[in-house]
Amino acid sequence: MADKNQEIGGIHFPFPFPPYPIQKDFMAELYKVLEAGKIGIFESPTGTGKSLSLICGALSWLRDFEQKKLQAEARLLEPGSGPTSGGKNSLSSSSSCQEPSDAPRPAGEPDWVTEFVQKKEERELVERLKEEQVKRRRREERLQQVCQDGRLRFAAKRMKQEEEETETLLRLSREMLDAEAGSEQLECGEEELVLAEYESDEERRASRVDEDEDDLEEEHITKIYYCSRTHSQLAQFVHEVLKSPFGKETQLVSLGSRQNLCVNEDVKNLGSVQLMNDRCMDMQRIKHEKSRPGGDKPKRRRQKIQTSCPFYNHEQMQLLRDEILLEVKDMEQLVALGKEARACPYYGSRFAIPAAQLVVLPYPMLLHAATRQAAGIRLQGQVVIIDEAHNLIDTITDIHSTEVNGSQLCQAHSQLLQYMERYGKRLKAKNLMYIKQILYLLEKFVAVLGGNVKQNPSTQSQPQTGSELKSINDFLFQSQVDNINLFKVQKYLEKSMVSRKLFGFTERFGVVLPSLPASQNRNLDGFQHFMKSLQSGPTEDSLEEGQATAPRAASPLMHIEAFLAALTTANQDGRVILSRQGSVGQSSLKFLLLNPAVHFAQVVKECRAVVIAGGTMQPVSDFREQLLACSGVEAERVVEFSCGHVIPPDNILPLIICSGPSNQQLEFTYQRRELPQMMEETGRILCNLCNVVPGGMVCFLPSYEYLRQVHAHWDKTGLLARLSAKKKIFQEPKKASQVEQVLVAYSKCITCCRNTGGHLTGALLLSVVGGKMSEGINFSDDLGRCVVMVGMPYPNIKSPELQEKMAYLDQTLPRTQGQLPPGKVLVENLCMKAVNQSIGRAFRHQRDFASIVLLDHRYARASVLAKLPAWIRDRVEVKATFGPAFAAMRKFHREKSHLCLV
Repeated sequence: MADKNQEIGGIHFPFPFPPYPIQKDFMAELYKVLEAGKIGIFESPTGTGKSLSLICGALSWLRDFEQKKLQAEARLLEPGSGPTSGGKNSLSSSSSCQEPSDAPRPAGEPDWVTEFVQKKEERELVERLKEEQVKRRRREERLQQVCQDGRLRFAAKRMKQEEEETETLLRLSREMLDAEAGSEQLECGEEELVLAEYESDEERRASRVDEDEDDLEEEHITKIYYCSRTHSQLAQFVHEVLKSPFGKETQLVSLGSRQNLCVNEDVKNLGSVQLMNDRCMDMQRIKHEKSRPGGDKPKRRRQKIQTSCPFYNHEQMQLLRDEILLEVKDMEQLVALGKEARACPYYGSRFAIPAAQLVVLPYPMLLHAATRQAAGIRLQGQVVIIDEAHNLIDTITDIHSTEVNGSQLCQAHSQLLQYMERYGKRLKAKNLMYIKQILYLLEKFVAVLGGNVKQNPSTQSQPQTGSELKSINDFLFQSQVDNINLFKVQKYLEKSMVSRKLFGFTERFGVVLPSLPASQNRNLDGFQHFMKSLQSGPTEDSLEEGQATAPRAASPLMHIEAFLAALTTANQDGRVILSRQGSVGQSSLKFLLLNPAVHFAQVVKECRAVVIAGGTMQPVSDFREQLLACSGVEAERVVEFSCGHVIPPDNILPLIICSGPSNQQLEFTYQRRELPQMMEETGRILCNLCNVVPGGMVCFLPSYEYLRQVHAHWDKTGLLARLSAKKKIFQEPKKASQVEQVLVAYSKCITCCRNTGGHLTGALLLSVVGGKMSEGINFSDDLGRCVVMVGMPYPNIKSPELQEKMAYLDQTLPRTQGQLPPGKVLVENLCMKAVNQSIGRAFRHQRDFASIVLLDHRYARASVLAKLPAWIRDRVEVKATFGPAFAAMRKFHREKSHLCLV
């Protein structure tokens, strides 16, 4: 029986099995970071149990934190023992719901005033503690009741089914009445398209929320927010929680988008994320209107019967919330439970956030402030763990960068103009003012691209082509919109929801688009046909997904809202790229965020502690300088921790090869890598390695285009035939839908060669750095006995975005004497991050072994070597010529051949 209670440094860490030494170090360091309220950068190679170490380390701290808090509360609430200042401070500093009152008193204040204020604060503290105890007791009693009476769920289900049957009968009767109405329906349905008075929108929505959600307001307990990149990674983490000793006692909730959690088939069939969001909100609005007095007597009869969502029921969602908190569930189980209970998992999971101890969510929901606020996530005093964070900076940049094209601008202008013409006399003056401002903005944005909103954007030729980069202020001046308050326009778009109204208007009546016959555009089909005609052709992504019909297009004004919001960024933190192509329709305006720290600063400021973790975090200088230092985090608050791998030191052979078999120096720069002699030398190296490496080999090349060129050249010179004589050749596909198929064939080939023998010793997989197989794919055991990296995959230095980012870093970050400028350091770091992600694919468990071959003499530079993971860097061997490198490879794989049979 394994000891499930490991004591490390006086702290008890429950663990499902005796942990590795590096896991003990990881948990102990993580505990210290959370206890001290610091920012931790944690690196733990894949295959070392990082997720389990995060779970056991973080939840052990949370367990101890809650125990200390309860003990402090008990001491303060003991009869006859009034609160002391020391007890008060110790409690408030450990509580996420209380703010320590350490504000300095005015100088010369009388003692009796100070004593009075102190006693008042102590009384308030005791009252808050008593309220918390009552809430905590109610919450525990509620969960116990749900646990003891499982029949509640089924009773609710039966009750909901009866309600739906009744609603169906009422709907049928209403449809019969509407069918008899005849001509009364000619003007129906337009009332919901007219903008309400702008000033009252916010108040009306707030009152509706208050009516339904007063009983849902609940104090947030101290919790841990865990986020990762994909839903599959989140599901894997939830399964790890279930396997851990904390699996049965942790209150966990998984958050996701409507695409993943919606159980209403009518909404899911819309396809577009934006349309799903809008349809969901419309259904809620309809429900609110029905629940208001007189809501069942509309002024005009509606053309199309619209119903509220049958799953959006607060009573049912409260029951679902309790079921979520009762035991750990992944997203698939949550959706199944929502269907069974006839309750919305999307909102039910959000209702569970306050009482949850562990909240699992994707990156954008945590890193985007508006999404965070809409989800009800409060970071004040909480702990955030960001896993798979090697691309955190790029993720923040992508989330807050946006692009609109000329077609969208022209379409939005045409739709909004016709909307104003139809309803102008029924709109309030303030609504008209803002609509005219938006029309002016759209007109000027099209003009800066060289077009005219009154003409079809696909037929307007663009005399000038190329990209032009502007600061935000320069772009606003050039567009002649610097006199408009974009903050107010952004607030109006958000509060009035005009883009939703516009989409409903377009869907119902159609619009006459610029320079096209009205007969083509009087319905939605004509509108969609025009939008499709603006595209140059079907994209590869749409073809690979095999979609028979494209999802309904959302209003283009929805995309433009994000662009207008981006223009409110500080001038020094972003740039606007004007890309002029063959036509105005294809031209675009792109906002590029240069300083991701402005959006990450709020996270590190509000949270008690933040942990940035990943399998490969090197080089970490980007996180320290670009993200944390620019967010105002002091260097003393940042803690770095990097652990080794669980594999023995002699199970890895990293080699840097500087020249090939014909003594050709290996330097795969952009100018030299396409030379015939360089491609031939690469082929000869792989031919030699295939003779000594058993099983599978994975070779990473800089790009898909270079892979195509190399493959074609090898085929022409006969090198491909020589390679195929030893290993079957596979290539990484461009289409994501074909990746699984190639991997299965690759695996089957290796298994067959191992079992049957013959002239083939395995397979060679030609992959692309940064492609679909360089992240998230495990080449364990025979699938990856050798990983070859051809050249150094530097990003395109001529990219306007990268050049501007380099210039920005050169201006803002300090330059250390004797080192490269910050801009060049960024380029090198981007290269090495891609390399590190690729070469670690082959080591997945303690008994695994593999060799790593870096083909380029530039890898031997000290600055480059320092950016390899420590567990690889410490074992690297630099080989100036190919002979000694080949001898080392042959010896390594010969000695390890017996492990293949274990």
